[in-house]
Amino acid sequence: MSGFLVLLRHGQSRSNLEDRFTGWQDVGLTEEGREGARHAARLLAEAGLAFDAAFSSCLTRAVSTLRIVLGEMGQTQVPVCSSWRLNERHYGALQGLEKAEAEARYGEERVRAWRRGYRSRPPAADAPGTQHPGIDARSGDPLQGPSPLTESLEDVSRRVLPYWFGEIAPSVARGGRALVVAHGNSLRALVKYLEGLSDDEVENLEIPPAHPLVYEFDGDTKPARRYSLGENEPG
Repeated sequence: MSGFLVLLRHGQSRSNLEDRFTGWQDVGLTEEGREGARHAARLLAEAGLAFDAAFSSCLTRAVSTLRIVLGEMGQTQVPVCSSWRLNERHYGALQGLEKAEAEARYGEERVRAWRRGYRSRPPAADAPGTQHPGIDARSGDPLQGPSPLTESLEDVSRRVLPYWFGEIAPSVARGGRALVVAHGNSLRALVKYLEGLSDDEVENLEIPPAHPLVYEFDGDTKPARRYSLGENEPG
């Protein structure tokens, strides 16, 4: 097989369970989230996939998912790089709110635009941006200056794509086998580029948690083939 990339959204977090906007808030996995990571590991093992590089965000829910997957697959020797550039989008003033609470406060239509639109930003957080605990310690690419106060998906793309071109793409283009564990929006930004989706098309893109998405490469930085494990047969 030529180089390949597996994208994996982290398992269920405590905030997912409570239906809250999480963003850069650092929360752990639920037991269901840990089981989702173990299930993803089984799917990857059954497909005969092994890795020589792994990447994650700096947030605990992604780091823990990656650790579980590699441990279950017996691949704990795989080098791991964590970067804030793969973090979930910063949801600004919405962070920590239940989604129903946000809709009651701002209106359902506006909240949907903030969640799904490519250029829509939620209201900025009131607190000044600060370094988040653990980010510098986990990252080989430390955040310079304060964290953002709010982000659109377009903003997320601006930080994800340089990391793709600089760190991940060179590996898979040379036949490497990479695993990326991140978040719904950082993965949406990457899939938008990989699949050439329009701004409108990406609004309807859903990345389910703990379902591996596989891209095969043939000496280029655009995939030759794509399929999901556990949902559809390769095609």
